[in-house]
Amino acid sequence: MTDVEVGRAKRARVAYSFDDVSLVPSRRTRDMELVNLNWKIDAYTFSHPIIAAPMDSVVSPESTKSFAAAGGLSILNLEGIWTRYEDPTPMLAEIAKLPIAEATRALQRIYSEPIKGELITRRISELRDQGYTVAGSLSPQRTAQFAQDVVKAGVDIFVIRGTTVSAEHVSEGGDVLNLKEFIYKLDVPVIVGGCATYTAALHLMRTGAAGVLVGFGGGAAHTTRDVLGVRVPMASAVADVAAARRDYMDESGGRYVSVIADGSMGRSGDVAKAIALGADAVVVGSAFARATDAPGQGRHWGLEATHPDLPRGEMVELGTAGTLSEILSGPSHTADGTMNLIGALRRAMATCGYQDLKEFQRCEVVVTPN
Repeated sequence: MTDVEVGRAKRARVAYSFDDVSLVPSRRTRDMELVNLNWKIDAYTFSHPIIAAPMDSVVSPESTKSFAAAGGLSILNLEGIWTRYEDPTPMLAEIAKLPIAEATRALQRIYSEPIKGELITRRISELRDQGYTVAGSLSPQRTAQFAQDVVKAGVDIFVIRGTTVSAEHVSEGGDVLNLKEFIYKLDVPVIVGGCATYTAALHLMRTGAAGVLVGFGGGAAHTTRDVLGVRVPMASAVADVAAARRDYMDESGGRYVSVIADGSMGRSGDVAKAIALGADAVVVGSAFARATDAPGQGRHWGLEATHPDLPRGEMVELGTAGTLSEILSGPSHTADGTMNLIGALRRAMATCGYQDLKEFQRCEVVVTPN
């Protein structure tokens, strides 16, 4: 990739966001009925590659039913409101009525309630009892503390998700999570991230992770760029991590690690672009937060917004567009790409002439910088 000169003392590489790239149809088109959206990670197969983000405004034990019924995966935030309160209903009702200007202080107060290991166990057990594939998410800082509660409860897929997760953390004291050692000891597949570069992804793949999250999560609800100055445009990040997957397959003798785009998935076109650029699946937050039956009731926030000392996110008012089922699989009542995500991905693949997700990763793209 060509570097550019920022100034005499610094060079930088050019990177692209999803808005900068577009898909190019191939020489053939295909009937939508011939498109296969199945996605597999470890021993688990899903009807489509769209994952509900582990954010309290999106995934609850109740909403998990809707995602499972549509053949998809949702990830429960195990540091969220569901594991801090026996009954989080009053807290959600309060959040729904908060003036946006006062939301950060209120979220900090609400999330100051300690996480309870017994509630983690209970929430996972409730979902398992209903026959769902259960995925739960912890931050790297909380993983060592609560991992045994999660595993003993019978989680199927363990997600270690943070703004930036590395395989090598430097610290002067205290317990540091050794990802490679931790993943080796677990009997369940682990998805870990986020990362945004080839090198960071390659190191995460070497830990034994089944999947790597690309991006910083949060999307519309995070302010990491404003607070920390950290951001890598997602189109370039996904393509770089897909290259790491290819090279790791050669290095490991054929071990395949799923690349999962996590962030900037506001519209169905972004989902299609992420797959075409090399992702196997995508994590969607804001689109689902617009559901009338989502926990956030049209408001959207992530765990970053609740940090007691340095919030790197905020609650945003998105409004509502339709039910979770309509947003995921239609019918759509808008033309802005915020509903019927599965239908849009299927049509994009059919229009470009590809049969399945792996084929679609070979789709030609063009760059049209804004």
